[in-house]
Amino acid sequence: MASKEDILEQLVEEFLIHRDYFVRHNVKFLPRRDHPDFVSNQDSNHSDIDVIGFNPKLTGPDRVWAVSCKSWQSGLNPAQEIKNIQENKTIRGREAWRGFRELVVPKWSEAFIASVKEATGEQTFTYVTAVTHLKGSAQVWEMHPQFISSMKGNPIKVITLKEMLHEVSGALSQTVAGTEFGRTLQLFKAAGIKLQD
Repeated sequence: MASKEDILEQLVEEFLIHRDYFVRHNVKFLPRRDHPDFVSNQDSNHSDIDVIGFNPKLTGPDRVWAVSCKSWQSGLNPAQEIKNIQENKTIRGREAWRGFRELVVPKWSEAFIASVKEATGEQTFTYVTAVTHLKGSAQVWEMHPQFISSMKGNPIKVITLKEMLHEVSGALSQTVAGTEFGRTLQLFKAAGIKLQD
């Protein structure tokens, strides 16, 4: 079930359900203890994949979406975030790379991919960064060589709250939605509140 405090995770869930995905939240991953780079005092706390979507009707990387949600009000600036990671800057109270450890630290990349396989049976998937909004080019993020290498060539995608909201609100019918967030959108629609610009 979606964490009540993270509205972006709830929207991702509704968006994926509308695309016929089965959804799981907060799938944990952790480097293996026998990894040569494992450091007990740094690698013993689980990270998690915020949302995993599995669509048995699809094949290839779209069959599984592994989604990392970044609910930052400032949004994602791909070029700046990559620079922050490369320069090991402290952003939002911690080193920038920690928010994307699976994209930059091999032992965490390996653990992430293993966790996707364990949850879905698939090694091929799409790594998705869901953001409140995007500042700059998504391609800078999606085509970054280090990230592609870390995800073993699996595609990387950025999706914004606005894109998801437009798709979901356009697809809503009067049948009761499957999530609380979907039902809230239905109420907005019933009240005549426009969700599309």
